[in-house]
Amino acid sequence: MTGIDPITTEVIAQSLQNIAVEAGVVLMRSAYSPNIKERHDCSTAVFDARGRVIAQAHHIPIHLGSMIGAIDALTARHPVSTMCPGDMYLANDPYTGGGSHLPDLSVIAPVFHAGTVVAYVANIAHHADVGGMVPGSEAAVCASIFQEGLRLPPVRLVAADEICRDIIDVVLLNSRTPDERAGDLRAQIAANRSACRNIEALYERYGDTVGPTMDAVLDSTEQRFRRAIAKVPNGEYRATEYLSGDTPDTRAPICARLTVADTSLHFDFEGTAPALSTARNIPRQALLATVYTVAKALLDPHVPANAGYFRTIECDAPAGSIVSPQPPAPVGARSISCGVLSDAVVAVLSAAQPDAGLAPSGPHHLLTWAGRDPRNGRYFVNYETIAGALGAFADRDGMDAVRTLASGSANLPVEAAEHAYPLRVARYALRDGSGGSGRFSGGRGIARDYLVLGDDVTVSLSAERQHEPARGVDGGGDARTGRFVVAPDTAAEQDYFSGAKEVPLARGATFRVLTPGGAGRGTPPDEN
Repeated sequence: MTGIDPITTEVIAQSLQNIAVEAGVVLMRSAYSPNIKERHDCSTAVFDARGRVIAQAHHIPIHLGSMIGAIDALTARHPVSTMCPGDMYLANDPYTGGGSHLPDLSVIAPVFHAGTVVAYVANIAHHADVGGMVPGSEAAVCASIFQEGLRLPPVRLVAADEICRDIIDVVLLNSRTPDERAGDLRAQIAANRSACRNIEALYERYGDTVGPTMDAVLDSTEQRFRRAIAKVPNGEYRATEYLSGDTPDTRAPICARLTVADTSLHFDFEGTAPALSTARNIPRQALLATVYTVAKALLDPHVPANAGYFRTIECDAPAGSIVSPQPPAPVGARSISCGVLSDAVVAVLSAAQPDAGLAPSGPHHLLTWAGRDPRNGRYFVNYETIAGALGAFADRDGMDAVRTLASGSANLPVEAAEHAYPLRVARYALRDGSGGSGRFSGGRGIARDYLVLGDDVTVSLSAERQHEPARGVDGGGDARTGRFVVAPDTAAEQDYFSGAKEVPLARGATFRVLTPGGAGRGTPPDEN
């Protein structure tokens, strides 16, 4: 860094962050599907020439680890010597470096300066359907990744600024909603072009200073996070949380052990149950994303989201377990399982520093609607996740109706849902009594009722915390579990407590989702 002043370093670092943010804005504003343009289920990032994350826009925390290894996977299949300015590559397979489940399509572009690759830009966008046995391509009922949808290793999507129509056609032919896929893919291409132009302009202005600045940013981030870890007492801390097992009366443990050694963290998940038979397993990228996100949130929320602080954390998991599945294990509904995984990571960090702890939370529930829209006769797929709630903090109540730490996309606004799909949202409210009691109460989940206005409609359900609630801490109360209900408040009412179902619904049917609350903390004042 000799000869590079701190002000220039900070200007370049913030410029790289802004480039990632601006690419995200381009993606969301030019996207076609409500899932991306309204729910913002996407992420954008900048990498250095070695494939290390330099800057990532703050959209979806679970994408924080989804891009790790993406550049290595790309260059292993497409050497840098074969790349040209204007090239872009498409991938989605979690087992070959394309993300953490199939609906997340990653688009990666090399950035050239003076004829050399100096950086990469990438984005991930969750497409509402990429084929498979269930509409939406993210259903817990799938028993193999081959049932979940189209699998893509890194393939060239754009060659020297010319879109490879054959690749687009493969994606469109496999999707139930090809018009959305075409529009969203073009939005991803536009976002990368924006980022490439901005990085090229940065190099034109600062020249070879940019590369060393990237190294300095990573080093600075690492040093800052090591200082945060140094405040945590050395020692070994353990915790266990539970997913629903393969049958309703069983539980599948996620076991976490944290070893704090001076300025480093080592997470070990030995003892975690074997991979589940349904698509609730957590691939390596999602495991890392959850660990990195929770550690950042509890130790230093404002540390830059780059590979610098990743260096301070080691993560081991037994092969073939829930948190390290092997192909062809299904992984589509991994984000809900990550909500429970994050509670295990929170628990070990909270044990290490009780004054900054958080009680277990209620993860979101997933609904994927599909059927015919009588307004236009077209097939529709509506991917929605409904927020849960946070557990109580050490010094205040948990937050109502929010995503847990591993998730970040928005609930689909009522107006957008009703405009785009043959559904009417008849009720949208906080679920009173769902948070655990305590000195500090857990947050409340959501109650949301839908009236079906379409034909041949099915809703695919995926959920956790429907059998095993978020358990109270230090005398606090347990939260209420989640539920799915058909024909609520009638004689025909039917509960669906299983988080892996596909339910047919006739026109005029009412469907209710009740998301779980967060756990309470401490003995309630009236019990002292």
